[in-house]
Amino acid sequence: MNLFYSILLGKVYKTTRTFLIMEIPIARPFIGEEEKRAVLKVLESGRLFQGKVVKEFEEAFARFCKVQHAILVSSGTSALIAALYACGLKEGDEVITTPFTFIATANAIMYFKAKPVFVDIGEDFNIDPSKIEEKITKRTRAILPVDLYGLQYDYDAIKRIADKHKLFLIEDACQAVGAEYQGRKAGTLGDLAAFSLQESKNIMSGEGGIITTNNPEYAGKIRDFINIGQRTKYDYVGYGLNFRITEMQAAIALEQLKRIEVLTKKRIENAHYFLKELAGLPNVILPSEKGTKHVFHQFTLRITNGKRDLILQKLGEKGIAARVYYPQPLHLTTLYKGYSAEGSLPVAEQLAKEVISIPVHPQLTREEREYIVKSLRELLA
Repeated sequence: MNLFYSILLGKVYKTTRTFLIMEIPIARPFIGEEEKRAVLKVLESGRLFQGKVVKEFEEAFARFCKVQHAILVSSGTSALIAALYACGLKEGDEVITTPFTFIATANAIMYFKAKPVFVDIGEDFNIDPSKIEEKITKRTRAILPVDLYGLQYDYDAIKRIADKHKLFLIEDACQAVGAEYQGRKAGTLGDLAAFSLQESKNIMSGEGGIITTNNPEYAGKIRDFINIGQRTKYDYVGYGLNFRITEMQAAIALEQLKRIEVLTKKRIENAHYFLKELAGLPNVILPSEKGTKHVFHQFTLRITNGKRDLILQKLGEKGIAARVYYPQPLHLTTLYKGYSAEGSLPVAEQLAKEVISIPVHPQLTREEREYIVKSLRELLA
């Protein structure tokens, strides 16, 4: 049956001669008139990078997280690299992290010719604190947990380990802006934290990143590093890279930050709808909030009957852009094969075969939510 695409009522639909199916994307960035006006205002100003809008966003984000310093950079990856730089990471050091994450987490460690040491995860998809100490060696420099899918890691348990062994604690909060652990926002846990502003994130600027810290020394080192090692123009005080962000990106991010409570509330409402309507389905494990404020960058459930890939295919045929985050733990990828033996991280390896993420973004309509639930019930009953 030949497929073609048409624009109908401002949305994209997949159409055949006999039926019509909505295309529901896994992410749909919200871009309002405020973002458009803010970008135009920057363009008209003639100051396109490292100007007052970058500074305004940094100050606003620091207030939002209740930290002393927030620093805008070009991506979530560059935020991770800059945070590790501030800790003095060097060749031969080891950083304990999770294998169940986007590859940028490990690649940031590899940038310094240091070694990512992978620790298995728990049922919440985050690093398992009980498995960390057995991986600590005299070369271990830091622990780098990830707030996967918008759920913060077990801070208390990991903080105790970091303090005991005098290790840096760096939070990969790229998926967790606005998440909270016992009333403390992501970005306030650990020595430093890294966020992403890539277009699929809970707030975005198309691309970009943020580093937060309460340590003025780390903040100063990062500001020099991301500015090609310059403290003032042509005064090179150390090694650095160009990780600066544009004023246009900062303008978008600032407008997004102004509406973060509304965007987050809508994500959580969508997630709670799915938790209620999908409860009790056979061979399905739904995500847990674990008593924290989960901001549901992704709504990720588990299909435990071995039919995950078939369900994924069938959802695609129904126009629902479900995704697998992530199909391989990092230690099984070509790049990191050999860092941990296959079978040595069994929970990560099993969950990678079961996870599937469905659209949960704030622009989901009531009809789209109902259609997703109806489709999953049909496929999983």
